[in-house]
Amino acid sequence: MSDTEQEAGKNILVDFTDLINKGSVAQVRRKINKIHPADLAHLLESLPQPQRHSIWELIKKKNRGDVLASLHDDVRTNLIQTMEHDDLVTAVQSLPNDDLADILEDIPEEATSQLLQSMDEQRRQRLEAVMSYPEDTAGGLMNTDTITVREDTTLDVVQRYLRLLGEIPQATDNLIVINREGTYIGTLALTDLLIKDPGLSVGALTKRDSQAIDAHLPQQEVAHIFSQRDLISAPVVDSENKLLGRITIDDVVDVIREESDHSLMSMAGLNEEDDMFASSITSSRRRSVWLGINLLTALLASWVIGLFGQTIEQLVALAILMPIVASMGGIAGSQTLTLVIRGLALGKVSPANAMRLINKEARIGLLNGLIWSLVVAAIAVLWFGNEKLGLVIGMAMIANLVVAALAGASIPIVLQKFKIDPALAGGVVLTTVTDVIGFLVFLGLAALYLV
Repeated sequence: MSDTEQEAGKNILVDFTDLINKGSVAQVRRKINKIHPADLAHLLESLPQPQRHSIWELIKKKNRGDVLASLHDDVRTNLIQTMEHDDLVTAVQSLPNDDLADILEDIPEEATSQLLQSMDEQRRQRLEAVMSYPEDTAGGLMNTDTITVREDTTLDVVQRYLRLLGEIPQATDNLIVINREGTYIGTLALTDLLIKDPGLSVGALTKRDSQAIDAHLPQQEVAHIFSQRDLISAPVVDSENKLLGRITIDDVVDVIREESDHSLMSMAGLNEEDDMFASSITSSRRRSVWLGINLLTALLASWVIGLFGQTIEQLVALAILMPIVASMGGIAGSQTLTLVIRGLALGKVSPANAMRLINKEARIGLLNGLIWSLVVAAIAVLWFGNEKLGLVIGMAMIANLVVAALAGASIPIVLQKFKIDPALAGGVVLTTVTDVIGFLVFLGLAALYLV
């Protein structure tokens, strides 16, 4: 989210909090129904649950569908549970198929049946086509609101056809060219349709190098393609190259935002779809799992320290300096971990270049280890007047920074290979490695040379 968007969100929240506290219900209702649905969703997610439900009741029923489509899962589910089935069906039935497919699983079964019965056969089939693919794939992202034309049609005929339709889907920058069997051929740019000779055929202006997106392609790769090719929309096809629908830039922006939120929240063991104002018990239960995992890793590090209890008792300086070794390793490893996770997300890291990257990060760890080991060793000598202690902590620093770099580079690659989200598990594994190795090397060397 940009600084401008963040500031706008803050202003809406401040204005409405003030209006809720001081204004009348009529004033709140008037203002709330003038806000864009996405901004209204942001406002609802920023309010405690009692105020949220009060505001929700003031929103016009015809606007609620677009708001629901913009909400995070937890908040949306909570609000849906408060709605009558008839009102829910009325709110969502006009949503685009891709948005409707995203929220259909949150709708009660009776309301879903009522909604499907209210649709014509063609729309029901299109919705089923979208829902037949996982939501994190191109097929799950796509919408079926496409305008298709044939190669043998003239531009004049296409123009008359569009005038007859009266409107075109949002974010339409080209028409999709198919044959009689529905096989994708290419695209016809709207600019060509408007400025070229009306007597020309569609086939003469078709861009056949406009590659379609496979319906099973993961959404992260879809976002990468849109970014690389500066696309506004792209057709989606099945394994036989039959046209299924299209993906538009607004859907891709949502994917990019979701991936960014996911990466940030996962590092703390949280879910980007969680309700910020959920009950304390619910939030506590979700976070307890992560705290339990971290407790196990901390116990492992403590066990390593316990192995050298007698060594620490004989030289108290070791206890004072231990956190420095672990902390420096943790920071160095986190830098590498973040870099590699981002590279994996953008498709810049693969088995073809993984070893080169790991070797490079190891060299960086070695260089930083040499530099900072001298600094820390000098501090230890000046502080405690023990040259051997300075040598030990310097050697431990070099070893831990190299190990941290190797771990930070390799852990995400290994986790991804085993289908584990690196953003979720990488930080915990890295912390365990840097703490255990840091303590083990530092205290092990101390036991050998100082006691």
